[in-house]
Amino acid sequence: MGGMSDSPAPLADPHLVFDAAEGRRDLVILGSTGSIGTQAIDLVLRNPDRFRVTALSAAGGRVGLLAEQARRLRVRTVAVAAPDAVPALREALREQYGAGEPLPEILAGPDAAAQLAASDCHTVLNGITSSIGLAPTLAALEAGRTLALANKESLIVGGPLVKALAKPGQIIPVDSEHAALFQALGAGTRADVRKLVVTASGGPFRGRTKSELADVTREQALAHPTWAMGPVITINSATLVNKGLEVIEAHLLYDIPFDRIEVVVHPQSYVHSMVEFTDGSTLAQATPPDMRGPIAIGLGWPARIPDAAPAFDWSKASSWEFFPLDNEAFPSVGLARHVGTLGATAPAVFNAANEECVDAFLAGRLPFNGIMDTVTAVVTEHGTPATGTSLTVADVLEAETWARARARELSAKATAEARA
Repeated sequence: MGGMSDSPAPLADPHLVFDAAEGRRDLVILGSTGSIGTQAIDLVLRNPDRFRVTALSAAGGRVGLLAEQARRLRVRTVAVAAPDAVPALREALREQYGAGEPLPEILAGPDAAAQLAASDCHTVLNGITSSIGLAPTLAALEAGRTLALANKESLIVGGPLVKALAKPGQIIPVDSEHAALFQALGAGTRADVRKLVVTASGGPFRGRTKSELADVTREQALAHPTWAMGPVITINSATLVNKGLEVIEAHLLYDIPFDRIEVVVHPQSYVHSMVEFTDGSTLAQATPPDMRGPIAIGLGWPARIPDAAPAFDWSKASSWEFFPLDNEAFPSVGLARHVGTLGATAPAVFNAANEECVDAFLAGRLPFNGIMDTVTAVVTEHGTPATGTSLTVADVLEAETWARARARELSAKATAEARA
């Protein structure tokens, strides 16, 4: 992002911990019915002496699960983004709670998650998928909460806004790659860092050429070899857009220039990322693929949560492989570097266009290679954002709205031409 490398301190710094309270921490979990949220709740239920959840939010599509979570955690408040989900949620809560037992407060609407993010707690875990997580991220930071950030999109689209609000040590990253970098960076000072190395599994199509990707199916793209994730993140991993977003995120979190952030393919997903220091040493953070480890870092840092996730059995032989990234077959990382360097609304355009194209691919309206072809066309058409003015939430929303509409138009055009 333009001018980001001149900031006085990185957003995420293992040497600085914002409001490191001892004792049991009160948590708000946003996106509780998703992959990150459900694993976080598993961690909380196994560590009742360390954590207490005060509120939960979800989109509203799985009210039965949300009600069950609310009962098991005895939360004060639940929120859904979809107001029309409230009647079903209230009924599901009545089924979960005993007769005469008071139900938790219910909030609903697009601002409900942001309300919870600003509520009284120690840490907010933002596990919402997509850029709708920006408002809760800003609300948590403005309210002075520690932010365990799994919603990378809010940082991507609103980088300058987030940086303007976040205090040193206030953000703890939850992505496996950034949690790995966060931990490895604790071994030296910022001046000691030569390079960040972000690892990528390579997704289900590692080793294929661009022409070999032309006819891959939805089912093939959703079959990730090492991680179980939601459909959008899984497709982003197949195109490696996820890795491009992580490069931008690493730049913003750790204030390392783009030319010192490298991506390497590591199919086993054991090494989650590495930091190369100026003395030639490289520190790698490694665990079996399991998101409960990064979540535990986000919720508990600087404390470590015993048995949060499985460890390696070093008595068994294993092989760890590393390969260079194929930028021709997977141009998403290079495009992400480009929009990250442009800054302003360019990352928001990239992210919004990609979300629309992923939806089109999942619906069978766009071929796999059409995702990045369309995103590239939208980014190119957007051009170089205006400089010299401060980015606002309105700017981000306007850019996203345009990018989504243009991506839909180009996707529909490509589909019509293919059928002609």
